[in-house]
Amino acid sequence: MSRDLDNPFSPFTGRRCPEGADEGRRQRRENSLPHAAAPLLGFGRLLRRYGFAIAPEQVSSFMQAATLLGPRSMADIREAALATLAPPPDRRDEFEVHFQSHFYGNTSAVVEGDAGEETRINDDGGADDERIEAEQRQEGGELSSALEQLSSRDFQRDDDRLTAFRRRLSSALPARRSFRTVRTPSRGKLDLRRSLREIVSADGDVPSPLLRRRQTVPRKLLILIDVSGSMKLHTADYLKLAHAVVQGADRAEIFTFGTRLTRITTALHVRGREQALARAAAQVDDWDGGTRMGPTLLAFLSVPRFSSFARGAAVIILSDALERGDHAEMETAIRRLSARAFRLSLATPLAGDPRFQPATTALRAILPVLDDLVDGSSVNSLTDFILSLAHPAPRAVTIWKRVS
Repeated sequence: MSRDLDNPFSPFTGRRCPEGADEGRRQRRENSLPHAAAPLLGFGRLLRRYGFAIAPEQVSSFMQAATLLGPRSMADIREAALATLAPPPDRRDEFEVHFQSHFYGNTSAVVEGDAGEETRINDDGGADDERIEAEQRQEGGELSSALEQLSSRDFQRDDDRLTAFRRRLSSALPARRSFRTVRTPSRGKLDLRRSLREIVSADGDVPSPLLRRRQTVPRKLLILIDVSGSMKLHTADYLKLAHAVVQGADRAEIFTFGTRLTRITTALHVRGREQALARAAAQVDDWDGGTRMGPTLLAFLSVPRFSSFARGAAVIILSDALERGDHAEMETAIRRLSARAFRLSLATPLAGDPRFQPATTALRAILPVLDDLVDGSSVNSLTDFILSLAHPAPRAVTIWKRVS
């Protein structure tokens, strides 16, 4: 059995094989394996693609263990995978989701939780076409409930008040230094390779130094929109804002959540606003229903591809954040989002009232974790805030303790 079917280096010389030879060698080795071994090999590659640390020797051990067990049932294959691929304890739920998806063909897998409700995740496509359900339960706030209510919505054409925002967005987002470099006439590091080529071409003469610097690129922007019944008056404006964000930013991701989690980024890539919002409205099933903010955010974090969207991004949650009873899931999700994000902001329409104070138990619990707690009652206030994300500001807990 092959030790490393994905190794692109020649086992004899240690040099990288030509692309065609490498592909041909891989195909010959795969063809030499029994037909039943292909799903086992593919499962190891799937886990590596989602960030699991799987060595080639572990994949070989997995196939050998499955052979020793028969296997008599899928339970034997699962036990062999757990014993040899050894997923970390904090990623066991993700491992189970990928196992169900790969071996059972389930595009809607279930992550077991502590409660009896379930939060559905609707993915509109992107890199992978998978849908994952996370079984969670969380009671909502005073104006929200955990009961699911399915409905549809139509959006009418709005004016062009977001045009200026869309044009300014790309240059106004916070930036980061990329690992890619670009040529620069000054303030850079010596580009030794290009400089040596210039010296050789100039017959030994020393020209002016050639420099490179790391490129600066805008950070990702991730917006999570609450579409529950308590946010009904603001949902239409939030979706129009989201469309302008996707059209204006190079890398933006939009999700809606209520009793389900839905990715609508692909729908909002359509340039026409009316058509884009109609496609988004058709994808979201839980308009104006209940809310399970904690479980839906945890479901978002449980999908590796989704949670990667938050890494190093400016994350904005558009929600009233009403959570009643045990808010442990919501607090856990917000803390995990904050650990991944460059800046985590909560925009609530309740803050539009001058008398507003973060007095609920849930808001008091997450306030120290938030970078911003701002007014989300109008598109104008939201656009002004998004365009100011590149500028530093006092943390939310500092501002609101000062106000109170």
